Amino acid sequence: MQRKLGRRIKKINDSNNFFYLTLSLIALLISGSLAEVVGEGVIDHILQGFIIWTFIVCLASLRFDRKWFHFLASLTAVWVAVFILKSVLNIQQMDVVMLALTFAFFFATFQSTAKQVLFHGNVNANKVIGSIALFLLLGLMWAIVYLLILEFSPSAFTGMESLTWGDNFSNAAYFSFVTLTTLGYGDISPVTPFAQVVVYLEAITGVFYMAIVVSSLVSANIEHREDKNG
Repeated sequence: MQRKLGRRIKKINDSNNFFYLTLSLIALLISGSLAEVVGEGVIDHILQGFIIWTFIVCLASLRFDRKWFHFLASLTAVWVAVFILKSVLNIQQMDVVMLALTFAFFFATFQSTAKQVLFHGNVNANKVIGSIALFLLLGLMWAIVYLLILEFSPSAFTGMESLTWGDNFSNAAYFSFVTLTTLGYGDISPVTPFAQVVVYLEAITGVFYMAIVVSSLVSANIEHREDKNG
């Protein structure tokens, strides 16, 4: 099993790393929807397993950026330690710490990915997929922010009950991406002023992200052609 995992990780290189990163993020999002199938309680373990797997793939995909790799590895070690501590001692307050660490991990992953994808170098399929990974990371980060808000203010949103963050993950992710794409279905909506501010900030980010990604990829491609032509 370890050998197979090692072989798969070795297949990840700087020409396909964002394919694996994007697939792992999609798998994490799909895992949250399993709550409807397996029921409450079990989903926490499934989701945490997928989060750990996503961390591993992120580390393998971004190991070419040494600065961020060491930081991400440290966050992963701390996350696992907190997870074990919570499982052994059954301390529910650790949920906030786990969510904060998960946000920090995805934020660092976003930073490293953006550094490799945007504004420089030749635009290829891997970089285009990397821009999709950036979009997924944005949605996931805001979903975690909503889960943190629910930890402190359970009635901050209509349409989301006061459940464990694992059971609410799918709803938070759904609401996050609906907001990020400015669809605004209205089945989930913010109630408190702070939640409302966070929601419209995400909508603004979603609009600007599209413009920034398109302009950066185009400018990077033009710059690469000019350098190539001398």
